Amino acid sequence: QVQLVESGGGLVQPGGSLRLSCAASGSIFGAMGWYRQAPEKERELVASITSGSSTNYADSVKGRFTISRDNAKNTVYLQMNSLKLEDTAVYYCFYRTYRQVTYWGKGIMVTVSS
Repeated sequence: QVQLVESGGGLVQPGGSLRLSCAASGSIFGAMGWYRQAPEKERELVASITSGSSTNYADSVKGRFTISRDNAKNTVYLQMNSLKLEDTAVYYCFYRTYRQVTYWGKGIMVTVSS
């Protein structure tokens, strides 16, 4: 059983930056990434990264967010720059094994507000 612990969320003004981290309890070999869910909206994929560091981003965050991973630390990061009001959401870290089993973090709040 893999456990994922997110950190780095909080309150930031529009145009600001935050860096989310997600640490896994064991060695990870599959894809990792982030979903988010805003109030009264469906959960959406924000970004993902494979074990070979291939990345994928939602169109809404391209050019502003950067996902990366440190396999030695079993950790994935999401650097969020130029944050907008519409980025406000609960962000969920995920890890998907090669057998397509998905593990989720508990979620962390990101609030963009002036």
